[in-house]
Amino acid sequence: MRHFLLACVLLLIGAQSFMAADDGLIESIEAREDVALTTDPTAVFWRQARPVYAEKGRHGEILNRYRTEIRSRWTKKNLYFLFICPYENLNLKPSPSISNETFQLWDWDVAEVFIGSDFQNIRKYKEFEISPQAEWIDLDVDLAKPHHEDGWVWNSGFVVAARIDSAEKIWYGAMRIPFSALKNRSSAAGQTFRINLFRSQGPPPSRTQVLWRPTMSETFHVPERFGLLRLTKETTK
Repeated sequence: MRHFLLACVLLLIGAQSFMAADDGLIESIEAREDVALTTDPTAVFWRQARPVYAEKGRHGEILNRYRTEIRSRWTKKNLYFLFICPYENLNLKPSPSISNETFQLWDWDVAEVFIGSDFQNIRKYKEFEISPQAEWIDLDVDLAKPHHEDGWVWNSGFVVAARIDSAEKIWYGAMRIPFSALKNRSSAAGQTFRINLFRSQGPPPSRTQVLWRPTMSETFHVPERFGLLRLTKETTK
């Protein structure tokens, strides 16, 4: 019985440590080479990633129903993300365009990455969005400007892929972001970035915002609440 209780305590401590790490740190696992972007979570490329979860509202309330898994990999040139998004009802833009970016895509269902490499001026960062229909937008955000959304005219060169599994009620979104867009011409294990992850789910009036790091605000644009993403060496062959 004593050994059983000790094992339970160790498991609890381990779970608490994992949750604490998941609350503020994403480890992006190195990949040896770039691959064609895929939304298949069973692909070897994505299986080797370590997931984190966006499962909270803006003020920290738990949203288990929309628990969104996010995985990340990196190569010398690019940073990858995969979003696995359970849904009830989708809020999709009619007549989607995937050949050009969609201004105000945030008014619809999207998954978003806010990421910055400037630790001195945290009010400058990049924003990347993808919809279940593979629409996209990227923004060069500077919160010192009165209309930071004007940064949408910037073009990062990032690539997206998306698909909807209507039978399972899950949509998948993948991104490949060039490090050059983050003002990091090269990448190396140990490098860190400031980051937060978001998702907008469902039509109004029941539209739900799902966050990795709660902003404790009605806006996503609270860089003081960002966590960290760290580039980690590949651990598998």
